[in-house]
Amino acid sequence: MAENDAVDLPPEAPAKKPRRKPAPPKEAGGIPIVYRGPEGFVGLNKNDRTGSWEAMCKPEGTTRHVTITLAAKSEEDAKSEAIFALKHDSQHRIHRRPTREDAMEAVKTLIAYSGDNPYREGLRGTPDRVIRAYDEFFAGYHSTAAEVLKTTFAETGSYDEMVTLTDIEFDSHCEHHMVPFTGVVHIAYIPDKTVVGISKLARLVEIYARRLQIQEKMTTQIADKLHMALKPKGVAVVIAGQHMCMTTRGVKKKRVKMITSTMTGVFREDPKVRSEFMNLIGNPKGGMEK
Repeated sequence: MAENDAVDLPPEAPAKKPRRKPAPPKEAGGIPIVYRGPEGFVGLNKNDRTGSWEAMCKPEGTTRHVTITLAAKSEEDAKSEAIFALKHDSQHRIHRRPTREDAMEAVKTLIAYSGDNPYREGLRGTPDRVIRAYDEFFAGYHSTAAEVLKTTFAETGSYDEMVTLTDIEFDSHCEHHMVPFTGVVHIAYIPDKTVVGISKLARLVEIYARRLQIQEKMTTQIADKLHMALKPKGVAVVIAGQHMCMTTRGVKKKRVKMITSTMTGVFREDPKVRSEFMNLIGNPKGGMEK
């Protein structure tokens, strides 16, 4: 072949475009999807008849959709509540709640794991007693802050000073070890035209204390829900607690107290207001005055 002879090469095959995955649907049954994750997906819709927010949840690995009515009032809060329900389902609104018999069998297993015989005379009734105690310990899962704080009062006689409730005793359980922690809660708020009955503040504490908890989260939950319900000028919550997961195991330090606080509004922004509150509650003892 001569040096300058042209050579016809076969035409290049057109480059293949990468196959694009189909986009996930933005709606399910006409309801906009607001969350999609490994747990499944959530659609959110406002019921025009009742005015309440509803979530359509489809857990991963199932073919069924479950619709639940939410307590939240705003779209953002409804989205958060719906996603929490799908991920954690602590109130068993989506997945089946274990039966009482399931729970009693689990207690028997724990007794056997501990090295004892769940069928001996002294332990035969223990599973039933434990479950009845758990029903009381964790009653907070069956109430909501919205239910407790739904009744407010606008007739305050122009009162716009601090409302403080101190030394609200509580019993809770550490979510890490499921052992008790106890103490007191101090709550204050400065109303902006709306107040709530003082017993409701104690009930709000009970709702969040009677769950598996960490003290930091419990402090924030109480403050956030009170601020959301009353829209006051500010909220302050201080909790002093003693944790048996630290006093009876691990480092075994007796009489150690943990103090947490959450401040919103003027309590966070104005040092004088915060100082007034701290002076009113004194030195938090958490039930450990001696």
